[in-house]
Amino acid sequence: MSLFSRTGSRRRAAAAAAVAAAVVCPLTACASASAAVQDVTPPPAHAGFDYQIGTAYTPPAGVKVVTRDHQASPAPGLYNICYVNAFQAQPGAEAEWGDLLLRDASGKVVYDKNWGEAMLDIRTDAKRKQIAAKVNSWVDSCAAKGFQAVEPDNLDTFDRTKLISRDNAETFVRLLADHAHAKGLAIAQKNASALSGDRARTGLDFAVAEECGRWDECGDYVDGYGDHVIVIEYEAKGLKKACTAYGDRLSIVLRDLDVTAPGSSGYVRRTC
Repeated sequence: MSLFSRTGSRRRAAAAAAVAAAVVCPLTACASASAAVQDVTPPPAHAGFDYQIGTAYTPPAGVKVVTRDHQASPAPGLYNICYVNAFQAQPGAEAEWGDLLLRDASGKVVYDKNWGEAMLDIRTDAKRKQIAAKVNSWVDSCAAKGFQAVEPDNLDTFDRTKLISRDNAETFVRLLADHAHAKGLAIAQKNASALSGDRARTGLDFAVAEECGRWDECGDYVDGYGDHVIVIEYEAKGLKKACTAYGDRLSIVLRDLDVTAPGSSGYVRRTC
C-alpha cells in the first residue's frame, strides 16, 4: 500500500532459523547473512504500534513503533518502519517501470484488480536486479532519514497471478533483505503467511501481518518469527480474535481501511 493510494493486500525462533540456514545455503553465504542480521534490530515485541501509511500524524500515547510511507519522515523517538511498495507499481506510475511491468501472453500488463496496481516482472534474474535497484534506492532514503526497518509490500503478489512463482518472490525479496541489512535496517515479511518458515532463504527479520486474526493465520507468523509479529486488523471481529489468542504477546492494532488520520470521519484506531 502507498501513502497516497492503497492500503495493502488484504486478506522459530532464531536458533531454528540458523539451523535451517546451514542446510539450504552455502557455508560462506550463511555466515555472511548471519553477520548481517546480527547488525540489525527488529521492532520490540508486544509494543504499542500505529500504522500510518495513509497520513503521518503525531502518534497516540503509548505508541512505541510506527510504520510510515518512505516519502514521509520518521516519528522522533520511536522505532520507525519504512513502507515501500516493492512488488507492484503505484497507480499511474506504470511509465516509470517500462519493460519491467509484468505482461501476459498477449502482451497486456497484468494488474492487481483490487487496487489497480500493475504487477512487476520478477521472473528473471536480470529484471529482478533492475527492479531491486529502484526499490533499494527508496530503502537508501529510508536509512538516510533515520528509519530502523523497511516493510516491502505485496510479497504475496504471487498468490494473485499464476505468472509469478513463490520462488520468484523469495528470490527477489532476498535481494531487498541483503540490501536493507547492509544499510543497517531490519526488514519485514509483509503478509504471505506460508513463507514464514522460509526465513533462512528470504533473510527477513520480523513479520507485518494484515488481518491474520480474521483469517486465522497469526499462528503461522508466530511459528516463523516468535513474538516479533505486528498485526493490523481492519474489522472488529478480527481484532477480537487476534487479541484473544495473542494480545499478551504481539503488537496488534485495528485501523480503518484507508489508514486515515485523526480528524477524518473514517478514522479508527483501537488496540487490545
